[in-house]
Parts: sequence; C-alpha cells; structure tokens
Amino acid sequence: MGIGVFLLDFIAPYLEGMAPYVPGEFFPYFFTMKMFQRALLTAVMVTVVSGFLGTFLLIRNLSLIGDGLAHVSFGGVAVGIVIGATSPLSYALLFSVTAAILIYEMQSREMLTGDASIAIFLTGMLAFGLVVLRISGGGITLDIEAYLFGNLLLIDSSDLDMTAILCIGCLITLILIHPGLLATTVDPLAAQIQGIPVRAIGLLFSVVTAAIVVTMVQVVGTLLVTALLVTPAATAQLVARSFRSCLALTQFFGLTSVILGLYFSAELDTGSGSMIALVSAVLFAIVASFKVFEGLITPLRQEGN
Repeated sequence: MGIGVFLLDFIAPYLEGMAPYVPGEFFPYFFTMKMFQRALLTAVMVTVVSGFLGTFLLIRNLSLIGDGLAHVSFGGVAVGIVIGATSPLSYALLFSVTAAILIYEMQSREMLTGDASIAIFLTGMLAFGLVVLRISGGGITLDIEAYLFGNLLLIDSSDLDMTAILCIGCLITLILIHPGLLATTVDPLAAQIQGIPVRAIGLLFSVVTAAIVVTMVQVVGTLLVTALLVTPAATAQLVARSFRSCLALTQFFGLTSVILGLYFSAELDTGSGSMIALVSAVLFAIVASFKVFEGLITPLRQEGN
C-alpha cells in the first residue's frame, strides 16, 4: 500500500460522513465513491503545495516558469505514451526536472535575458510532443486531452501514490529551504556573502518547481497550470499585508477555486481542469475589481474630508 492510498483510506470515513451535508446532485459523489475521493484528495494535496510554491514564484518574478515546465512535461507525457509506459508522468517528471535545471543555469549565467529561455522550452517541447504523437499515429486522443486540460477522474492508485510522494517531499523541502530562499530572493549577493548556498538553493527550488508542476498536470492540465500555480498567489498579493498572510490567503483562494470548480464541473458536466481555472480567474477578477474601486474611492473620500 502506497502513501497516497494510505491517506485515502484514512480520510475516506470522514469524507463519507460529510457527504449528507454536501450540496448538489453529483458533487456528493466526490465524498462517497473511491474514484471521486481519489480525485478530491489529489486536487487538495496539489493545491496546498502549489499555493506555497506560487507565492515564492511571484516574489522571485518567475510566474511564467510553471507554464513553461508544464508544456515541457507534455513532451515527456507524449514520449511515455508512445513507448507504452505504465506511468507517462514519470517521463514528464524527467523532462521537467531537466528543463528546470537548464533554465536556471542559463538564467543564472545570463546566457539569455528575462524569460527567453522559458519561452523557448515552452514552445519547443509542446511542439515536440505534438510531433511525436502525430508521427506515432496516435494524434490527440481522449487520454492526451486529459493531460492537456486535466481530468481528475482518470487518476488511479499509482498516480495518487506518486502525487502524494511528490507533494509531501516538495512541501518538506520548501519548508526547510524557505529562510534561505527568502534571503536569496531579497539580495542574492548579500546572501552569498553570508555563506548561504545561493546556487544550490536555486537549483533545488527549480527541481521542486518541476516536480510540483508535474503533479498539477492531471488536475488542471498542461495548458492551465497557471490557474493554480500563480492566480491564487496573485489574488492573495492584492489583499495580503505580510508574507505570512499572503501564504494563508493563497491557500484560501486556491482551495476555494478547487472546491467550487469541482462542484460546478460535476453539476454542469464540464471539464474539471477548465472549471477550476475559470473559478480561479473569476476570484482574481472580483478581488482586483474591488481593489481598483477602492483605489478610486479613497482619494475622493480624502478630498471630501
């Protein structure tokens, strides 16, 4: 029994106990049926970890890296499917980690400026995946669409175990390196003078980012990773007053997006990944609109006083 299955068996009775109080005609199935419970647990685990990562990505100005590595992972998925691998996500992990390390090295050595390296990997590996699938004669099947747009209901026990291992490992790593990560983000030169291993932390952070992105592929798909990786953190930054409050609000907006997204996708019979992305964008739009309105009203109130 893997750790993911163990966690599912542990929380299943609690989910079943909550089912009678869950609204909707189809959404309660996420609390009673094993297949739907796997989907719910996976979505929650990925959302929690991606929330922590997304906050760090924003303050390091790396919001595009998640989208880039997600497209790279699609190239790995395509290779895995063509060669008949039992777990195409393992190939996605290999491709994404390799790309993350190369992108970090090119940026740290200033071989390319800005997000140019990310953009090249993004387009190149997506094209590579599509070409590999076309040459193999498979094309864009339903399984491929699940990796592009996300389909939680296709997650089996092995996928759940892999996701749980990656999420727990990445979360522990982020907690351990976050002091050094903050120091290298604020002032890399000062951090290096103080003896903080800037390059090692940067490489480890890149690997963690790649691993988390791979776990997100089956939740929202390679094309919609930003919906959970960046949007909740960006929404939180609009209203947070400290780094800690930003982390907490990111979790709130991320989990709200997932729960509402799964609810509406179940009741309206739409794709789970696209609905989660839509809810996340709507929450951002609501908060951003409120902040813009507040910014317009405040000067008028001051003038009135």
